[in-house]
Amino acid sequence: MSSAEVIFDDVSKFYGDVLGVNRVSLRILPGITSLVGPNGSGKTTLMNLMTGLIRPDRGTILVRGLPPSDPERLMRITGYATQYDAAPRGATGFEFVATGLELYGYSRAEAARLAWAALERVGMTEAANRKVAGYSKGMRQRVRLAHAIAHDPEVLVLDEPLNGLDPLVRAETIQLFRELAARGRHVILSSHVLQEVDVISDQVILIANGMIAAEGQIRNVREEIREHPSQFLIRCRNAAGAASALFGLDHVTEIRLNDDRSGLLVMTRRGDELSRVLTQLAQQGHVIESVIPVDENVDAVYQYLIGGQS
Repeated sequence: MSSAEVIFDDVSKFYGDVLGVNRVSLRILPGITSLVGPNGSGKTTLMNLMTGLIRPDRGTILVRGLPPSDPERLMRITGYATQYDAAPRGATGFEFVATGLELYGYSRAEAARLAWAALERVGMTEAANRKVAGYSKGMRQRVRLAHAIAHDPEVLVLDEPLNGLDPLVRAETIQLFRELAARGRHVILSSHVLQEVDVISDQVILIANGMIAAEGQIRNVREEIREHPSQFLIRCRNAAGAASALFGLDHVTEIRLNDDRSGLLVMTRRGDELSRVLTQLAQQGHVIESVIPVDENVDAVYQYLIGGQS
């Protein structure tokens, strides 16, 4: 068992009669991991469990070898940015970040140095001496991120961290996540914006009704869902001819010609076999310009898993 993993072993958490998460078992490797699910699915409960804010009713958790029952040590290796404002009333952005560092045991001088470095990293130095209460939503999001990264945690847990950011700041924030992941850190974030998850995540955890619906890389998760055919958009010169050649294959369940007849949508239970047949067609003279998988993304996979339309 690696000490560089975040491990949940048969973990359940209830709030009275209300289910938080149920029988969750996970092994999260370093890198960028996205927790995906609608509101109420259990994402925040998972994050609160791994940061030690709440305790499980059953099962065990280890965060890089540390249990939540050792909160002082766990706090030093984790950084958590929730969606909710946590700055003391009247505090400036600098005071919010620096005070947090002093709680970790840093001297006032060292806390000030690290606070300015974190604020600079998220582009907030110009607003550092303004009160957090006067910040825009995007600025509050960035100062919470600065608070979470200031002590250089090994595990960074972020609740909807890209909400409210303009496109430039969003791109810079994603780059920061990638830099942290490249250094062997855990960056664990929640999201319901499925398109952004595809772009930034090394792995995803799909959550529905407090249970893990699937986990892993998007492509691997998609390949495990055998009951839903994979979909491929094929652009080619003679779409009707290609459709005729593919029509009789037993693994092809449906073919639709595009309205402009310059391509076709093919649904198949054997993507590897379709690739082999398309190679043969190209060798026979069919001009195939591109083959694009159209459902290897979190949105499609999540809809399949929770019973949405295929």
